[in-house]
Amino acid sequence: MPDLDFIIHTKKDLISAVNSFGFLPFFANPISGFSIEEHCEDDVWYQEDGSWKVWEWKGPVIRECGIAYGKFFGGKAAFVSRKWFPDFANYRRDGYDFEGRYEDGLVSHRDMEMYELINENAPISSRALKNIGNYRKGGKKGFETIITRLQSQCYVLVSDFTYARNKNGDEYGWGIAEYSTPEKFFGEDYCNTFYERTPEESYKKILRHMHRLFPDEDDEVIRKILG
Repeated sequence: MPDLDFIIHTKKDLISAVNSFGFLPFFANPISGFSIEEHCEDDVWYQEDGSWKVWEWKGPVIRECGIAYGKFFGGKAAFVSRKWFPDFANYRRDGYDFEGRYEDGLVSHRDMEMYELINENAPISSRALKNIGNYRKGGKKGFETIITRLQSQCYVLVSDFTYARNKNGDEYGWGIAEYSTPEKFFGEDYCNTFYERTPEESYKKILRHMHRLFPDEDDEVIRKILG
């Protein structure tokens, strides 16, 4: 079991924490100790120049370790380890691949449209996705709602972050999210393992794991966090 008193000093510490917990939201939430924010040294979480070291590590962690990242918990960002993502995706997808979900009438046309744009162009930055999907000023509405829902259902994830560069070639500003599907990011063979159990079996496995991590936490709180 992970040490709940761990401190994140380095990118390596962050990777170790994600792999130990299996699921790790970025920001503090109703479960005490279940976030990156609560375990970061002050100079890692926020610096006087306004930069966040841990924020800058997100892209390298995703690229180097194949860890899933997206708005997975209540519309808020979180990491899910490679070990736990198959059960997490199976539960959140309710056992459906995207096409099957659409054929059963469980997906709106607008969600299908955005999913197909991402799937056909992955990896694609949020800026490019808004342009080709016409989610610009005067165009379609609801970009954040749709992209967040697709992430919550584990049909879309953030595959990297890119940065604008100044005339000297130096990166600056907040990272721009790039989106992909798990099938494109991890590969079809890995994603086929999502459906080795029923969604109910995957959920129970995740729930048992969370109770082992936080044995004193109220069951209702854990269930609410899991969604």
